[in-house]
Amino acid sequence: MRMRKKKHGEDRLHRLSSIIYTDLTEIGKEPAKPFGSDRPLRLEIGCGKGDFICGLSEKEPDFSYYAMEKVTDVIVIAAEKYAEKRGLGTLAPNGGFMTADGKVYIDDSPVFTAEEAGNVRFIAADATVLKEVFADGVFDRIYANFSDPWTKNGYASRRLTHSGFLEAYHRLLRPGGMFIFKTDNDELFDYSLETVEASPLKLGYVTRDLHNSERAENNVMTEYERNFSEKGVPIKYLEAIKE
Repeated sequence: MRMRKKKHGEDRLHRLSSIIYTDLTEIGKEPAKPFGSDRPLRLEIGCGKGDFICGLSEKEPDFSYYAMEKVTDVIVIAAEKYAEKRGLGTLAPNGGFMTADGKVYIDDSPVFTAEEAGNVRFIAADATVLKEVFADGVFDRIYANFSDPWTKNGYASRRLTHSGFLEAYHRLLRPGGMFIFKTDNDELFDYSLETVEASPLKLGYVTRDLHNSERAENNVMTEYERNFSEKGVPIKYLEAIKE
C-alpha cells in the first residue's frame, strides 16, 4: 500500500537539513566529519520510520550512524523521531520545527553542533548511489532490514541482496566488517543465502527464527518487525563478513 503523502514534507525535510543530507558530495569525501568524531561508522539502508536506527544508536552509542532512505516523506518521519528523542526539538505547525528552547523555524532551519546532533545522520537517497559516494572500507556494519522483495520478473537487480549490492557492501566494509540482513520473506531469504554464498562476503550466522535465537537478546526491532512478530511471523536473519 502506497504511503499517503505527508503534509509539508519538503519543508520538513529542509527544516532538518542539519541532520538530513540530500547533497552527498561532502559526506562522501569526509564521512566522519559531520559527527566531529572518529567513532566507527555504520550504515542502515532503507531506514523506514526510524525505529531501528533510533534504538540502535541508543543501545550502541560508541558508533556513528548513517540512515539512508529514498522516500522523502518517510525519512522526514525518521529524522523527526530521532530529533525528538535526542531533545533537539519537535514538529511545529505548517512544516515548521520548534527547538528545545521554544524557537520556531518556518522559513529557515536550525543549526545544530555535531555534539548536539548526536550520533545519527540521515541520507535522503537511493542505495544505488552508495558505490559512487563512499570510499572503500568506510563502514564497520551495514544493515538492511525488511527491504522490498521485488518479486516481479526482471526486478531482481533491485533487491538489496542482489550480487551488485553485495559487491558494493564488500567494498564499503572494512576488513572484519559485517553486513546484517533481516526479513520476514522466505523467498527473499532463500535468494539472499544463495547470493551471499556466491559473493565476496563470507556467510556467517544464520537463523530462520531470530526472536528465538541467540541473537534475540541484542536485537533492535524495526516497526515492520514488531508488526510481523505480533502476527507470529518468524524473522529471518543472516550475517555476512568481509574477511
